[in-house]
Amino acid sequence: STERSCLLRELHRFESIAIAQEKLEVAPPSPGQLRHVFFHNALPFVGFGFLDNAIMIAAGTQIELSIGVVLGISTMAGKYCKIQNCLFLFSCSSSLAGYVEALASRLGLSIPDLTPKQADMWQTRLSAHLGKAIGVTIGCILGMFPLFFFGEEEEKLEEK
Repeated sequence: STERSCLLRELHRFESIAIAQEKLEVAPPSPGQLRHVFFHNALPFVGFGFLDNAIMIAAGTQIELSIGVVLGISTMAGKYCKIQNCLFLFSCSSSLAGYVEALASRLGLSIPDLTPKQADMWQTRLSAHLGKAIGVTIGCILGMFPLFFFGEEEEKLEEK
């Protein structure tokens, strides 16, 4: 209940600022503010991309190898099972997004100080979307580390 009242208070404050500034001409965000928006959106997505890709590679490959070997199914059927499992694992890793955002806020990632009009400008939205896209790309690249460990296991399975 205290969180709700705090959120309601902030929403009212934000709305009153928006109404007051509707009559004013607001300057676009500065490059420093846009960088802050970019990093504020990028850092949680680096964590999400890392977790998502690492979980999908590790668990998806193990599921494909175990189900494929036990059931004796073809490579295409194994790939189909892997796709289905990756969809399930994606939904599991997306539930971790809240934890990643909480960790980012604990690390001191503050919310950019923008007016409501500045937050709605195309420059700010573009900076936020670029931050998310680049952040998840970097996270997915970093999350590929389990691939370093699969070469030996696949060679052993091929020998059998």
